[in-house]
Amino acid sequence: MKITELWTGRAARLMATGLLTLSLASLGCTSGSAPASEGDSHAEHDHDEHEHPGEGPHGGSLIELGNEECHAELVHDEKAKSVTIYILDSAAKAATPIETPELTINLKHDGMGEQFKLAAAPESSDPEGKSSRFVSTEAELAEDLDHEGADAQLVVTIAGKQYRGAVEHDHDHEGHDHDH
Repeated sequence: MKITELWTGRAARLMATGLLTLSLASLGCTSGSAPASEGDSHAEHDHDEHEHPGEGPHGGSLIELGNEECHAELVHDEKAKSVTIYILDSAAKAATPIETPELTINLKHDGMGEQFKLAAAPESSDPEGKSSRFVSTEAELAEDLDHEGADAQLVVTIAGKQYRGAVEHDHDHEGHDHDH
């Protein structure tokens, strides 16, 4: 083996190790997400690290983003026909303001796909140029989320990294009628 071949092999290994280290170091709610590997599941990680509630601080359903680096909370106000998404930390307890003007919910029902935008509506405590709350007053989104078998997914970009999370809307809430 020539010296140049040996050096090239060593340099390639060092570069690969450095890239792996950088990738692992960049994990976190504000900087990115590692894709879940096969076999990863919510039940397999250690909940003692970041115990979180079954619902969000506003009483809504939780949406896991990445491998629980962040969460979103969906609050569906049927009377106002509005949908609000709150961006939360990894424990699903504290607001996490982000720099994006809107979020998207992709929704499929009755074989049809639709896309809805939720505009940033910053809380008074959110820093200038960031929002932890996003709102849609489109009655169609509020109604479509109630369709039995509706398949919805939240799409949000946080610090340049796109996250997708399954929206599992609670159809058992009080005053809710599926016979329409």
